[in-house]
Amino acid sequence: MKAIVHIKYGPPGVLQLKEVEKPDPKENEVLIKIYATTVNRTDCGFRKPEYPLIIRLINGIFKPKRTILGTELAGEIVSLGKDVKTFKVGDKVFGLKTSDFGAHAEYICIPESGSIAIKPDNISYEEAAAICDGAFLALANIKKIDFKKAAKILINGASGSIGSAAVQLAKYFGAEITAVCNTKNLELVKSLGADEVIDYTKKDFTKNGKLYDVVFDAVGKSSFFRCRKLLKPGGIYFSTDLGFLSQNIFLALLTPIIGGRKVLFPIPKDSKEDIIFFKELIEAGKYRAVIDRRYRLEEIVEATKYVETGQKTGNVVIAIEHRTA
Repeated sequence: MKAIVHIKYGPPGVLQLKEVEKPDPKENEVLIKIYATTVNRTDCGFRKPEYPLIIRLINGIFKPKRTILGTELAGEIVSLGKDVKTFKVGDKVFGLKTSDFGAHAEYICIPESGSIAIKPDNISYEEAAAICDGAFLALANIKKIDFKKAAKILINGASGSIGSAAVQLAKYFGAEITAVCNTKNLELVKSLGADEVIDYTKKDFTKNGKLYDVVFDAVGKSSFFRCRKLLKPGGIYFSTDLGFLSQNIFLALLTPIIGGRKVLFPIPKDSKEDIIFFKELIEAGKYRAVIDRRYRLEEIVEATKYVETGQKTGNVVIAIEHRTA
């Protein structure tokens, strides 16, 4: 099968299209023919670690253990392990494999109990592939909010993968949302459910003079100390960026003890239950994928370079065309 492989850390050019052995499903696994995947921040972070010590401890000191990246996928089940009960050959599925990647390929094996579910009929494979990564990362934070008490939320980076998911999820749970994005995405973010939108190219959102129950920095380009003045007493600050990792973990331990405004830093973990929840939202018309650009698998270096500009809107999708021979 075709797959995108990297055997060393480095810039996008280390990614190479190669022929590798197609996996065989274990007793509890399904084999999925992948029709669409994505390139996201996680892929980029593991290929060229911005914080090399952390990633190399996880993924290999001198060279990557996980040589095929890709966490999001949508495709069709083509083979079953003998113990699989809840899926059948021909099922159209979507989901995540964040533990050891592997979705930048024509085929992937995932446990029956893994983070996959039947694809909603009302979306394409490409749309399905662009659902889960941003949504599950956003949901890890959204789950920590008591929406009966926290009604007003500010989301910074509202047009990115995580931010666009956070806007939709917070709206679903009943929040009043102020969203921060650039000029070109104002109308998009409003259409996702934002009640007010701030154009960061024209206004510093930290100086808007309003107070919020929650500030969610979905791009990690701010900090608790900059945003603290935006929070009501007892308000919560979230950030998704590893750049503030040590600070956020320290503050997440300290601020709840001190009282008042606090930092929460939930560790995201995907689950089948999350994927099923996203499926239900999509089928109810309460959630949609935001896709910026589409590339072929052979164009993944170009796609990765674009993701690393930091200017993408929503998601960058990779379409996988299978050989007919």
